[in-house]
Amino acid sequence: MFKFQQRIAGGVCLLALGLSGCASGPRAFTGGEYDDPTRVELLDDKFNEADMQQMADTMIRAMVSCGYIANAPKPPIVIVEKVANRTQDHIDMISMTNKIRTALINSGKVRFVDKEARETLDEEYDYNAAGNVSEVTQKKRGKQAGADYILNGSLSTNVQELGGTKFVYYKLTMNLTNLEASTIDCTQEKELRKKFKKQTYGL
Repeated sequence: MFKFQQRIAGGVCLLALGLSGCASGPRAFTGGEYDDPTRVELLDDKFNEADMQQMADTMIRAMVSCGYIANAPKPPIVIVEKVANRTQDHIDMISMTNKIRTALINSGKVRFVDKEARETLDEEYDYNAAGNVSEVTQKKRGKQAGADYILNGSLSTNVQELGGTKFVYYKLTMNLTNLEASTIDCTQEKELRKKFKKQTYGL
């Protein structure tokens, strides 16, 4: 009787293996290969790297072509704030911010102040002032470049469902604010709207 029950359990396990597997651990992915990161594949209704790339490209072109940047006698110095996530999704906003900053630096049109390094810089100034380095290479306070602009922005979303159709709308807004005058000298918006069909399962 016990052996018969074992055969039944084994048969059920084999039957269910293709759907959920009998093992409790996660499945391993094998046979990997490199993929083109620029190819758009909407695998689900979440914010993805293609959305991020489209938005970043739009912001970069707009900021570089902005008159206050394009016509500046020398590249303005910018301090960047992390793009605010005003959606309900978990989105890597640091990655988006870094992507925009990196491309703008590489354009040669602007220079950036590293706000995140300020604490480290203070420690290094103290270390230099303590006589730990030679006078020739010693770095002192008071020589940092002041920022001309602050680059910040926010990402918002709106989701609508109608029957078996779902519409997901994203909007990224970026502003370049003049630090001295507090005026928004450059601004740009990028909108994305995606349509999804609800997946149905049949027996």
